Amino acid sequence: MPIRRLSPETVNRIAAGEVVERPASAIKELVENALDAGGRNIEIQADGGGLSRILIADDGKGIPREELPLAIERHATSKLEPDDAGDVDLLRIHTLGFRGEALPSIGSVARLSITTRSRDATDAWAITVEGGETRPLAPAPFPGPHGARVEVRDLFYATPARLKFMKSERSEAMAISEEIKRQAMAHEAVAFTLSLDGKVTLRLPAEHPGDEGRLKRLSALLGRDFEANALLIDQERDGVRLSGYAGLPTYSRGNAAHQYLFVNGRPVKDRLLQGALRGAYADFLARDRHPAAVLFLDIDPLYVDVNVHPAKAEVRFRDPALVRGLIVGALRHALHAAGHRASTTVAADALSSFQAGFQPHTGVASGPAYSPSAPSAQGFSGWTGWSQPAAAAQVLPGLNERSARVESGWDGPSWPQQPTASDPSAHDSRLTLHPAPADPLDYPLGAARGQLHANYIVAQTRDGLVIVDQHAAHERLIYERMKAQMAEGAVTRQALLTPEVVDLDPAEAERVAGRAEELAEMGLIVEAFGAGAVLVRETPAMLGDTDVQGLIRDIADDLSEHGQALSLKERLAAICGTMACHGSVRSGRVLSAPEMNALLRQMEATPHSGQCNHGRPTYVELKLHDLEKLFGRR
Repeated sequence: MPIRRLSPETVNRIAAGEVVERPASAIKELVENALDAGGRNIEIQADGGGLSRILIADDGKGIPREELPLAIERHATSKLEPDDAGDVDLLRIHTLGFRGEALPSIGSVARLSITTRSRDATDAWAITVEGGETRPLAPAPFPGPHGARVEVRDLFYATPARLKFMKSERSEAMAISEEIKRQAMAHEAVAFTLSLDGKVTLRLPAEHPGDEGRLKRLSALLGRDFEANALLIDQERDGVRLSGYAGLPTYSRGNAAHQYLFVNGRPVKDRLLQGALRGAYADFLARDRHPAAVLFLDIDPLYVDVNVHPAKAEVRFRDPALVRGLIVGALRHALHAAGHRASTTVAADALSSFQAGFQPHTGVASGPAYSPSAPSAQGFSGWTGWSQPAAAAQVLPGLNERSARVESGWDGPSWPQQPTASDPSAHDSRLTLHPAPADPLDYPLGAARGQLHANYIVAQTRDGLVIVDQHAAHERLIYERMKAQMAEGAVTRQALLTPEVVDLDPAEAERVAGRAEELAEMGLIVEAFGAGAVLVRETPAMLGDTDVQGLIRDIADDLSEHGQALSLKERLAAICGTMACHGSVRSGRVLSAPEMNALLRQMEATPHSGQCNHGRPTYVELKLHDLEKLFGRR
């Protein structure tokens, strides 16, 4: 068959298939045009899931009359400026759109009408395209001083086969709503209004640019729960800045739908960024839980390629290791600095729920008087006074192990007379605390007053009370200690009786063998074994009798997608978590006062003790004024 030139109509329809996948894709392109034009008020209307009608109206700079016919020609754009030699620098893209394909692509498969008035013009003009055929310019009324109104009717009418692949109108409307939410997150200073089938479903006023305005916009889109559980992220490294908000581990979700990532204001779905987000929360969440986050990466356009995907949904970084390191480091720093906030947030939510249904008791109890010195059948350990360090050393085996020494000690707010862990060089493995402060209430987690239901420790602080989940708290302590051993290179290896050969794709085998030193640090000894295979000699002892073939293939997939062997790290972390869970104080175990206080002191000396490694809080704190409000004292 001879080589032929395709007709312009066919070329446009092929381009439309790449750029305009569904109504939400068309709306994305048109909204980005409105943002690039400087629009500060953008109205979006969609009927019939966007298939019947789409209208995008903005108050941007508009299109001059003489340039309007060019706007609907392929690869005609105002967003790329050639130099003196006529060359265009495609490595420094500062706008959201730049190819000049959106309008002609939409016009080739729908009925497209553009009405616009530029800033310096007195009249408005309109141009219409139907199935690729352009009609002459004509004067038209325009409701504002300047801007543009782009109307799309009967999307894909010129390509009926494409309509068969559209989902229901409801599904398409949901995709449109999600797309507008993403655009609104990235541009808090722009007002957005979305109407679906004549009903306003989203109205967002413009917010002040900056962190405060951004959080208000995110609260309007994601709910007040996100705002209450959000951590501010703002870190910069080598000219790359990461900002936005990430949810506390206790605010995790069942899927990754609440993860929004932006690069230079452009919504993207990037495997590197998603992998870095997962890695940052690896110590705080189970594998089936996902963090909520809205993160913005600002980077010199020279160091990121936004022309990878026709819909500009993916990007490629020149230095992916720098970007990943920045994300992981910034998120872990924020999570560490948050310290006890997860527990106080949970307490505030619980207090609000309790107050909503609280009815003061006005009668007189008819039962026997309460005696704090008599343990109850439910496991209450009555308070018998502050135990001295000698008594505190007599704790159960799981508690008297040495705490991991950390630079920051208590990861919550600063407290006077902060306790520290015992000297790790001591031969006695029992916990020995520094002398108690003048009053045990000065400890961050206070003094243990009792145990409820053989699982919850109640402690009194200077200005309130703390309730500790003994199993979750001790699980975190053991997990952090095991993690410290791994960090010190103390991962024990076990040699395979017969080295195992794993067949891979040649490129995968090369990637795995190239990371042999990194894998060895985690207890996995591999070496190249010809083309397309690796030889495994030793595995981490913690994994026991593991599936070597599956492990290596998972590592190869991680190296291909994320550039790091996350599978092995996560498997080791999962093993640590499982061992910590089984080795910790069990729910239902009655503890003595010295045992409870020893647990509190170790929590104060252990990082991230505010939540267990599954993302659940280990304790909640109620302030005295909250308790007094419950009983009408305030």
